[in-house]
This record gives sequence, structure tokens and C-alpha cells, in this order.
Amino acid sequence: MKILAIGDITGTAGCRFLREKLPGLKKREGIDLVIANGENSADGNGITPSSAEYIFSSGVDVITGGNHSFRRKEMYPYYDEHPFVLRPANFPSGTTPGKGAVVYDMGRYQVGVINLMGCMFIESLEDPFSVADRLIKELDTKIIVVDFHAEATAEKLALAYYLDGRVSAIFGTHTHVQTADEMILENGTGYITDVGMTGPVRSVLGVKPELAIKKFREKLPVRFDLADGKCKMDCILYEINEKTGDAISLKRMELL
Repeated sequence: MKILAIGDITGTAGCRFLREKLPGLKKREGIDLVIANGENSADGNGITPSSAEYIFSSGVDVITGGNHSFRRKEMYPYYDEHPFVLRPANFPSGTTPGKGAVVYDMGRYQVGVINLMGCMFIESLEDPFSVADRLIKELDTKIIVVDFHAEATAEKLALAYYLDGRVSAIFGTHTHVQTADEMILENGTGYITDVGMTGPVRSVLGVKPELAIKKFREKLPVRFDLADGKCKMDCILYEINEKTGDAISLKRMELL
């Protein structure tokens, strides 16, 4: 089977470009399941019910999140009502809405999707390695895909090697810059450090460059307005052996 992972969808521009490009890509590649990080899909940061619905109606099956998942309070009830919108599983389950893993039933086979967040340079959460151990047992599916929303390359690589052979694929999100290190690890797990971003090309992680420059130079608070203009969609396509759960191949893509 073929599973597509899409990098952080950023703002209205990113959502619209997703809708423009995804249907044709699914048809051309014969894609069975689409997972996309949507934690920045609302203008001004975060995700809202309306941006989530827009992403679903554009052809995405599972939406994952990250450190901005709880930026919008109107999203809190939506997490509990919609099982295919995830937030990082290592947030405290007793105080945060939603969940961090789901099994997507595709009839002939089931796909487990896990959303985790790194602890280095972001937020002090439960150890993602231990959370992954627990969730893999709970999901009990042959095919498992992990979105690891993390800042540090070392943390992403370490988790990949730790889970190699126990999950089908791991893709990193959060940095919004697509890395060129896609590979299949020795025990069959497909990996990329960061799948990239869906949004404006001329931007600093989706933000107008002049605003990012102002922030770095002046060190004062700046309202980060999203950039406009030409967009791209960064993604990676995994082909998975349905019987073993191993990755057969992976293809990194940038759609302009």
C-alpha cells in the first residue's frame, strides 16, 4: 500500500495549495492513505475546526499536530469529537483534549498512526520513547506510521533507530524545511528527518521574511503575518508491504 505524509500545512495559502495539488497526486500515484500535519493550518497559528474540515475535504485522512495544537481553544471539543485529528500523544492525557494515536480501518488492513512531540528545545513532555513503546502495544497493527514533531535532528534520528523494525515509517515535522536524508533503516522502517512545509515559498517557515528579520534583529515581539505568493507542497510517499509492515520504497517530493 502507498501512504503519503505531507509537511506542515501553513495558513490559508497552504490549505488552498493542498486542495489544488493533492487530488491529482493521489490519482497519479495510487495513494491509499494521506497523513498531514495541520497544526499551523489556521492563519495566525494553530488549527481550527474550519481549517481541519478544509483539510479533510481536500483528501487528507488523518491530521497530526504539534506544539501549536492547543493554540485555539475552539479546537478543544473538536479533538474529542473527531478521532482522526491527533495531537502529540505525550501531552498529559488528563488535562489535554483529544488523543495521540488512532487506527485507521481500511477494510483489508488497518493502519496505526501515532503523533509524538520531541522534548529538546520545545517543551518538557513525557518521554516520547516510552510513549511510543506503550502505543505500539496498544495499537497492535502490522502497519504503523509516526509523525514525530521535533526540533532536534538528533532526537528524531534516535527515535527512528529505537523504533526501527517496530513501525513502518517515521516522518519528522516542525522545522518546515525538507531534509534530503530519506532512507529505509536496516530493519525495515522508512524515515525522513523533516518532510517539509506546505505553504508560501518566499517565506521564513511561512512567515513574511521582513517580519522574521525584524524579530531576529530587534529582539522585540513581532506579529508574524503569513507570507503570500507562490506556494509548494512538501511530502514523502511510502510504499509499505502489507504483510510485513516494512517499508519497500520511499519518494521525497516537492510540488510547485
